[in-house]
Amino acid sequence: DPTRRWKLSPMDLQSRSRWVDYSRAKDEMFKFTDIKQAPWWVVQSDNKGRARLNCIHHLLSVIPYGDLTPDPIVLPPRQPDGGYVRPPITDQTFVPEVY
Repeated sequence: DPTRRWKLSPMDLQSRSRWVDYSRAKDEMFKFTDIKQAPWWVVQSDNKGRARLNCIHHLLSVIPYGDLTPDPIVLPPRQPDGGYVRPPITDQTFVPEVY
């Protein structure tokens, strides 16, 4: 797509000449640290949107969920207002409701 412009820093351009070195270092790291008890998970990221959704889905799938329903709370009654009248809501400044 000719209208798409890559945002490349000088470091990005330099790193291209080191691609094989970086790949070799990554592969060596994986060889010694990627174990079944603590695996490295690789994300296919050609499509950023899908990559993010796949990461979210994966992370949520490996979290052990249990029932976290809290016990019911019995609220005490509110104190009497004692004649207190709140100022008009129009005197307050609100965050704009965009959504």
